[in-house]
Amino acid sequence: MRKLDSMMALALGLLAGPALAQTTVLTAHRIHTMDAARPQAQAVAFDASGKILDVGDAKDLLARHPGAKRLDVGNATVVPGLIDAHGHVSGLGWAMLTADLVDTADKAEILERLRAKEKELKPGEWLIGRGWDQNDWPEKAFPTAADLDAAFPGRPVWLSRIDGHAGWANSAAMRAVKRDLSGSWQPDGGTIRRDDKGQPTGVFVDNAMALVDAAQPAASDATAEKALSLGMRAAVEHGLTGVHDAGIPLEELHRYQRLADRGQVPLRIYAMADGNNAALESLCRNGLYRHPSGRLQMRAVKLYADGALGSRGAALLADYSDDHGNRGLMVMSPEELAAAADKAHRCGVQVATHAIGDRGNRVALDTYAKALGKDVESDHRWRIEHAQVLSPEDLPRLAQMHVIASMQPTHATSDMPWAEDRLGPQRIVGAYAWRQLRDAGTHLALGSDFPVESVDPRLGLYAAVSRSDGKGLPAGGWYPDEKLTAFEALRGFTLEAAYAGFAENEVGSLAPGKRADFVVLAEDPLAVPEAALRTLDVRATYVDGKAVYEAKKK
Repeated sequence: MRKLDSMMALALGLLAGPALAQTTVLTAHRIHTMDAARPQAQAVAFDASGKILDVGDAKDLLARHPGAKRLDVGNATVVPGLIDAHGHVSGLGWAMLTADLVDTADKAEILERLRAKEKELKPGEWLIGRGWDQNDWPEKAFPTAADLDAAFPGRPVWLSRIDGHAGWANSAAMRAVKRDLSGSWQPDGGTIRRDDKGQPTGVFVDNAMALVDAAQPAASDATAEKALSLGMRAAVEHGLTGVHDAGIPLEELHRYQRLADRGQVPLRIYAMADGNNAALESLCRNGLYRHPSGRLQMRAVKLYADGALGSRGAALLADYSDDHGNRGLMVMSPEELAAAADKAHRCGVQVATHAIGDRGNRVALDTYAKALGKDVESDHRWRIEHAQVLSPEDLPRLAQMHVIASMQPTHATSDMPWAEDRLGPQRIVGAYAWRQLRDAGTHLALGSDFPVESVDPRLGLYAAVSRSDGKGLPAGGWYPDEKLTAFEALRGFTLEAAYAGFAENEVGSLAPGKRADFVVLAEDPLAVPEAALRTLDVRATYVDGKAVYEAKKK
């Protein structure tokens, strides 16, 4: 009988020949599928196009696919491809091309890094940097142009804050702005910080940054394309198989398209249009966009309710606890938000709104309720990006309205040294409220907001389960009742992120019919101590069954 079975298997293999030869069977010590029907497996079979055919026991799959190619990763753990539900790919690439100011302890260190970067520049070329955070400095106060002028009297210097919601210019950069920056006027949705004589200090918040941005010479298209490529390469090297690129102009979509046409998009990009501008108009005119490769699509629009907490631009319902009289600002007015949301709804475009303060979140939710009307009960999957500070009465509204909370765990651990100073002891209870939102039934898609935070999803997994910094402080976690379990955190970076991009039937878990997007890890993220999540060994990243990153063998 055994001999007959062997002969039948051989005959089937000869008959199916070429088809079976194109099948690959992945085997591993453990595979976390994130599929409720079969949470764990030891093997996955997929075809040459990267479509999963079979999931299960290694011995069974090898028997069912006798002519298949074998991909054995040994004593490793495989998880579905990690998806960052909120990042900025070109921003990450530009950060790699400009002066890196992240984790600078004071202005002296910033000047040191800028002088080193200046050596690479041509005469007259702008000196660009990103990553400063006055909260990390001894004085914890905004800088001024004078802090830069002595070192760079003639070269324009323009430095973005870590959150991208404030910029720091020297006098040469401000002179390049073709408008008088003095006086008491302010741009809509932004703030020019001025001294008591009405002169600009050099710090521009939110929409005011556009004044200096417009004065900066435009980068070449080749350089902008290089930034995209660098950002995507960094993403896959950290185990990401997908990124929701949160707000790009139409010309950036065209750059992506050119790269995708050349087969140079190594992961799945879920791009969002940048507000009520040309990209949204294109979606309304031409329909939702998807590249034939399956690696690029745009079917969402990113709107801005308010600014950021670190620069005191997040819109609050009451004054900042550490800045009496300041309630932040709305980057888009409620009327502008309503017009954009109504337009997106008419065009079948998903809306994702940046909202950090409790007022910003309330305005966003109110806008959604009015724009969606009776469709609020439908499968619209509109999103709040960050959902960082929620009043008690608004927190349950997300689940009630079927709104997704797209949140970034590392924001909490980065902000915890000063967040309560901004909000006070009452409001902080509704901030970074992952557990409250999840327990209320809200879909929780996780990401990083890179380059505001690191692109590394391991740091997000660790922050979600520990609510502690890299040194394990505070012991037991900051407001530990809001922690997620390791499984919930992994789900947030896989199946929930896929759901937020209408892709849960394609990616986010490993199951027949889905794409073979997965990450090979040396350790099991659901079994290691929480501190070990930060240093998981990413051995390889696969998209459509093909390796897009493989670590060098040690």
